[in-house]
Amino acid sequence: MSGTLPGDPPGGRRALAVWGIGVSVYFVAVIFRTSLGVAGLDAADRFDVGASALSTFSILQLLVYAGMQIPVGLLVDRLGTKKVLGIGVVLFTAGQLGFAFSPSYGMALTSRALLGCGDAMTFISVLRLGTRWFPARRGPLIAQMAGLAGMAGNLVSTLVLARLLHGVGWTAAFAGSAVAGAVVFVLLLFFLKDHPEGYEPEPVPHQGAAYVRRQIAASWREPGTRLGLWVHFTTQFPAMVFLLLWGMPFLVEAQGLSRAAAGELLTLVVLSNMAFGLVYGQIIARHHGARLPLALGTVAATAVLWAATLVWPADTAPMWLLVVLCVVLGACGPASMIGFDFARPANPAERQGTASGITNMGGFVASMTTLFAVGVLLDATGDDYGVAFSSVFVLQVLGVTQILRLRRRAVRRERERLVASRVSSVHVPV
Repeated sequence: MSGTLPGDPPGGRRALAVWGIGVSVYFVAVIFRTSLGVAGLDAADRFDVGASALSTFSILQLLVYAGMQIPVGLLVDRLGTKKVLGIGVVLFTAGQLGFAFSPSYGMALTSRALLGCGDAMTFISVLRLGTRWFPARRGPLIAQMAGLAGMAGNLVSTLVLARLLHGVGWTAAFAGSAVAGAVVFVLLLFFLKDHPEGYEPEPVPHQGAAYVRRQIAASWREPGTRLGLWVHFTTQFPAMVFLLLWGMPFLVEAQGLSRAAAGELLTLVVLSNMAFGLVYGQIIARHHGARLPLALGTVAATAVLWAATLVWPADTAPMWLLVVLCVVLGACGPASMIGFDFARPANPAERQGTASGITNMGGFVASMTTLFAVGVLLDATGDDYGVAFSSVFVLQVLGVTQILRLRRRAVRRERERLVASRVSSVHVPV
């Protein structure tokens, strides 16, 4: 059995080329998103701020990102991928440029918010592009490959931007990186198409607020959408918090590593993420029932390694434990992509953007909450990273509880939809 459903797009080289342009936009957005992760200590010095104020950069960026997910999902369903990606490129490039030249903390915050708004428009658009150009059976692998491209952007941020920052300085490094935004905008403008010829989606009549409410409500009613949100919530945030802001200060200030050694461990997280992404995508494509075991196994492994690192009896954890922690954190991103593998089959094509937006909110809400909690607890405890990072476990318990509550209903509903789809395809007239 091929797994190809009636009406599936054919995929092929052209699909890969067009999808690659969308992925390149996401790649650049992730470079800009994670650029603060390697510049956290420099930003604290440049704007003369403490831990709480420093965390506000990432919190605001993620607040805007998370808040935009459902509106962006609706826009993608309504306007298509190309228009939404184009708007996103303009916004996140302007935000990166603004951050380069910001003379004050307030202007820098505004720039990060603008960047977050543009960044919010990228990933859901890329997911939608994949569903429009590739067969449904390729969905899990295509989603993991998109996530892999995002981690490649994180790798560029960790390796290249960090060196530029300490080589040519703050303004030149951030302004120079903004050129990448202009390049992908040109590629998008001339070469990206929303769908292959002959596979145009059914036109959706615009019905104002009623249409918006109906799209959101219908997506939310599906237990698969809610399960996807909680899987994303529970799996993504430990690595996101580590890479986006607090990993470098934790490794340098709490573990006594040099910036170079800490940068190598952050790079290890990214490389591990890329490796796990390939493995998880292949496993799920072949064994759909592996989704929850992989997600919950990743959560358990992350919790165990974090606990071991934080309660290690010596003043600092041994290097081997930090290496293992970073390898396991690399699995968090690919595990979060499993959330979309629950939301995707639970919703028809015309709601894919909305459902993906709801799912994508999960991890970013958890990351935003943890970023804030860590910053506040560091200031309150005199930089006790053990206490501050314990907030990770609170959100993991909450997320696992919701996953276990929803899993049976979501799987049962998905099975019913699959049976109905097969029955309808058998009765399609030829």
